[in-house]
Amino acid sequence: MLLGLIGMLLLPTLARPDALVVTMAMNASTIAEFSVEADGITVDLEIGVADFIGFADLLPDEIYEALMRAVAGDEGGSPADPGLEALEDRLPRFFREDLRIIPDNGRPLAGRVVAIEASRRVPRDQVTGDPLPVGPDFEGDPVVVAELFYPFAERPSTLTFDAPTGENGAVNANIGFVVYHRGLHVNDFRYLATGMTLDLDWDDPWYSTFRTRSLRRQYFAPVNGFLYMEPFEVRKEIVARPLDLQQWVDLGLEPGQETITVAEQEEIKRAAAEFLAGRLPVTIDGQAAVGELDRVHFIFRTLRTSGVIDPPQDLPMVSATLGVIFVYPTDGLPDEVTMEWDLWGERIQSVPTTATDEAGGLPYVVTPDDPVLRWTNFLTNPTVPGLITVEAPPPAWSRWIGYMAVLSTLGLIGMALAKGRDLARGEVGKPVIAGMLVLVLFTGFGAYQVFFAARFSEEAVTTILDGLLENVYRAFDYRQEDVIYDSLENTVSGDLLTQIYLETRRSLELENQGGARAKVQDIEILEASYEALPSGRGFTSEALWSVRGSVGHWGHVHQRINQYRAEVTVESIDDAWRITGLEVLEEERVDPNAPAAR
Repeated sequence: MLLGLIGMLLLPTLARPDALVVTMAMNASTIAEFSVEADGITVDLEIGVADFIGFADLLPDEIYEALMRAVAGDEGGSPADPGLEALEDRLPRFFREDLRIIPDNGRPLAGRVVAIEASRRVPRDQVTGDPLPVGPDFEGDPVVVAELFYPFAERPSTLTFDAPTGENGAVNANIGFVVYHRGLHVNDFRYLATGMTLDLDWDDPWYSTFRTRSLRRQYFAPVNGFLYMEPFEVRKEIVARPLDLQQWVDLGLEPGQETITVAEQEEIKRAAAEFLAGRLPVTIDGQAAVGELDRVHFIFRTLRTSGVIDPPQDLPMVSATLGVIFVYPTDGLPDEVTMEWDLWGERIQSVPTTATDEAGGLPYVVTPDDPVLRWTNFLTNPTVPGLITVEAPPPAWSRWIGYMAVLSTLGLIGMALAKGRDLARGEVGKPVIAGMLVLVLFTGFGAYQVFFAARFSEEAVTTILDGLLENVYRAFDYRQEDVIYDSLENTVSGDLLTQIYLETRRSLELENQGGARAKVQDIEILEASYEALPSGRGFTSEALWSVRGSVGHWGHVHQRINQYRAEVTVESIDDAWRITGLEVLEEERVDPNAPAAR
């Protein structure tokens, strides 16, 4: 059946080869993953139908024969032409002339086929190119998957990769490729061409690089530095491999060590943090600043995200990476912050750094001749943490006046009945009439207070909830715990204070960032039903709201959107609205790229 599908797809592909439009290498018709190890190179191929011509000499006989018949325009089921070559005759030419890998001796490596079969295309992440999980009913496009092996006679110092070419020398296959050296990826997904030369570092594969600059992976630097400027704090973050830090401080790593075990990691983190505490000095508004160690973790970094490795696991020495954070408290948002890079080595002569504020990140490469990362506050309207004003409830005394006015109304009615005839005859003086008019106005005010002012509308409830919830989250813009508590006391009452503090803090912490707390950017009330309390001095509401926040770490901005459905009780206490009850009914993590559900 798969062969039939290949046949149906093949003819229109051959007829219109320029119809294939590819914008990203992980979407290429063919995917090639090269893994360079001490004894040779393993190549995992996923060959799309559009590239069968370029890989014809590798295809199994049955598919090859169908391909040749299609090229010749024979759509029938006739036997293969006698002149068709068998696979064993085609394979040497494939390794010699098509998908060639040439070491520094100039002779293409002779490869062999480990496995090959017809299969289905695997979907890949549009950023990283990593295979994505699929369900049992998933059916991708037909492909041929193959595993090849190119053995080494001796370890080469360079490898040159060539894509299959046609008679005119042009590449006749659309190949997205990535190379790994001893398990560490050398490049991000790119398109394979001819003459792509890779310099191999067998002692430390981190430094194995293609000579073509465009093939350098995004995270090529072994060390990075970051500054984050926020109201009340500046953060300095250093990302570095222990293997590189070892040249400046003894972390206990042994020559030739392949793995950093879980048992070794705590001591390595301690020694690295202690060493870095005295390096990369920071100034804030011209004054030398003293930072406090906030966190130190082993981290992972990908094109899509980064985070803390939790739970801990044994890590390959060549790729193990530390993230160390120092915090510098400030009185507000500073005017200027600098960090001087003072860690240089034979292989570390330029370091990518970034200074980030609420407007975004500004990358800068520091060098021994220009070692200072400098941030200047050019923000015209920076966000400063602070509680918003929530309109106060009507004062309690206004309701008592209302009740008194209603009683006065009853008296007015009684007096009017008693003096009805006098009024009709004009025997009541003007002062009495004036008094009665005053009582009428007083009555109207009282009726408003009793029957209208104490009632709520959906708009009023939404406005009150929005303001109170905004203040709950804004309290966490501050960093000192006592200031957070003091801010929450303006919004939350009684024993609920501790509960809301703990639940809100938990909701803002990113689980894969070692306790980093997201900074709230937006709060939106999506739904809010309500019911007035019997006292008339508050309401209960089943509300649905979303909270959008972000935090910058390790060179990434991590987005977080949480959505909550909860029953909230709001009461007037000391002439201010306060949350006196909160029961979370549902909590949901929302895709940051998806619109909020309503």
